[in-house]
Amino acid sequence: MNRCGATSLGDDRGSVTVEAAIALATLVVAVVLCIGALLAASTQVRCVDAAREAARLSARGDETNAISAARRVAPPAADISVRSEGSHVIARVTSRAPLLPLLTLHADAVASREPGATP
Repeated sequence: MNRCGATSLGDDRGSVTVEAAIALATLVVAVVLCIGALLAASTQVRCVDAAREAARLSARGDETNAISAARRVAPPAADISVRSEGSHVIARVTSRAPLLPLLTLHADAVASREPGATP
């Protein structure tokens, strides 16, 4: 006890509030990162599906419908490209993760051009 009769425990007042605020902020960051990871996984699956669809349709010779079909499957604002290399068609879909903007996701799909398909 000091001269006024108060104990030294009064010096720690408010520390629990600060600790609770830090713990709550940490919890919020952890939840946002988990949700971001789930959304990134979902976006990656959509990129894979869109690339596969674009490669498959392009290999059949239907390149005009390949891009539009891939756009329907791909995440919004995804970049879709299709190129030919010999007897193969390669489609690439690139997109940004929704809550993790520094993370760029991409998927490639390769399909063999079908006989009779026009390049």
